[in-house]
Amino acid sequence: MRTFLERILLSRWTKAVVFLLCLGPLARLLWLALHHRLSANPIEFITHATGDWILRFLLLTLAITPLRRLLGLPQLIRYRRMLGLFAFFYAFLHFSIWIGLDQFFAWDDMWRDIQKRRYITVGFAGFLLLLPLAVTSTAGWIRRLGGRRWQQLHRAIYFAAAAGVVHYYWLVKSDVRKPVAYGAAAAVLLLLRLDPWLLKKKKTGANLAPATPQSD
Repeated sequence: MRTFLERILLSRWTKAVVFLLCLGPLARLLWLALHHRLSANPIEFITHATGDWILRFLLLTLAITPLRRLLGLPQLIRYRRMLGLFAFFYAFLHFSIWIGLDQFFAWDDMWRDIQKRRYITVGFAGFLLLLPLAVTSTAGWIRRLGGRRWQQLHRAIYFAAAAGVVHYYWLVKSDVRKPVAYGAAAAVLLLLRLDPWLLKKKKTGANLAPATPQSD
């Protein structure tokens, strides 16, 4: 069974199917727009929909490493970069809609909103955290930065996910069930990633500890 799953995960066709599935939310929004079914406030509908998918793709990206370990399927790593880039893609759409359709490129008003409204401030900070991760997602950047520095930089995804959850929580104000659910899922995934890291640090510390002197 595992060999069968490994073959599927290594197939280029599987990766193509996953890519198309990741475009599904955008395709659905376009279909709804063409059929005039974006609710009474289409800009708000699209903004919230893309915001949800940012968090979903961030959670999927964070889930790859724990799933690799729990399922014994290292081939899952082939999909992490794609999922992370789609998180940035929907974040770019989310902010483009706010900038172009909601604010009509009123840069002064937007800057004041970023400074005054805390949910916009933290959301914008989360987007800025994702930007260098998207830029440095290529193999070339891994070589330029070195594996260790690249990994340290890409840990910013944890803070981007936290910023996204806080942004959503502060935005909705009353019905906080969805942002709380996203936050709980992010916390579980971070704990699953933290546990082996702590074990590794403990093992490294034990190996570096000086030997106890022997008594004569």
